[in-house]
Amino acid sequence: MTLALPLVVGVDGSDGCLVAVEWAVDEAARHDLPLRLVYASLWQRYEGITPSVRLEHPSEQVSADHIVASAAERARRRDPDVKVSTHVVRAEAVDALLQEGGNASLLITGSRGRGEFKGLLLGSVGLAVAARAHCPVIVVRGDKAGLAGTHERILLGAGDLAASGEAVRFAFREAELRGCALDVVRAWRHPAHETAGTAALAEAPAGYHEELARAQLDELLRDPMARHPEVRVRHTTVEGPARKVLVHRSAAADLAIVGARRRQGHFGLQLGRVAHTLLHHAECPVAVVPQRV
Repeated sequence: MTLALPLVVGVDGSDGCLVAVEWAVDEAARHDLPLRLVYASLWQRYEGITPSVRLEHPSEQVSADHIVASAAERARRRDPDVKVSTHVVRAEAVDALLQEGGNASLLITGSRGRGEFKGLLLGSVGLAVAARAHCPVIVVRGDKAGLAGTHERILLGAGDLAASGEAVRFAFREAELRGCALDVVRAWRHPAHETAGTAALAEAPAGYHEELARAQLDELLRDPMARHPEVRVRHTTVEGPARKVLVHRSAAADLAIVGARRRQGHFGLQLGRVAHTLLHHAECPVAVVPQRV
């Protein structure tokens, strides 16, 4: 995977952020890309932190410099060969990261910021960035095995064909670079109330939906499999809600990838139920790859 732009990581001094920094260093090394650590000076306001919780009330600039310097030192200890730069932006966290995403190959965030309640599964910054960015976003979350990449498998949720093209290309490039297997899953469901409008539906409704899902999956994978013959691909169709199927399978993956539609001129959250569920419950890091429609 050849990318000219850096990997951008949002840092805020939280434990989740530091885990994301270390994960991002490994990803930058794989791609031979520089790493850019970005701190938004108004992050505390976005996360609901009051100035009274700041240690010894340091000035805003001193606090920001300390956070990015600590993150940069952690990154350099992880891999001295990865080029690391830092940037402090006077802006709200989401706005800052979305702006940085315009010049990034990937945006990477932790699963929760330091202002989030412990019961939250995903922080508000990570969710908003994943739902609005126009470049791929990876939210670093999951168990130790998933974070360490010991499964040697990438999980791709093959959803709506119109929203999956970029996600498929991203998944194949990532699997090729890592030298790991690619597990592609398309979930299908037999509607509880369906009128048999065709002979196939009348004779075997469940079989019809399964065959349709398999045909759609074959169509989606035909060209990328031809372009990446060295990638080991396992593609399956599974009956059930896609979000539940993918969360279950994420326990044996190092990265879960899903597509998301980005509509021109639409500035609200653009995130489907499957991506939303994975971002909250997956047992490994989650990549949301936008598709312009």
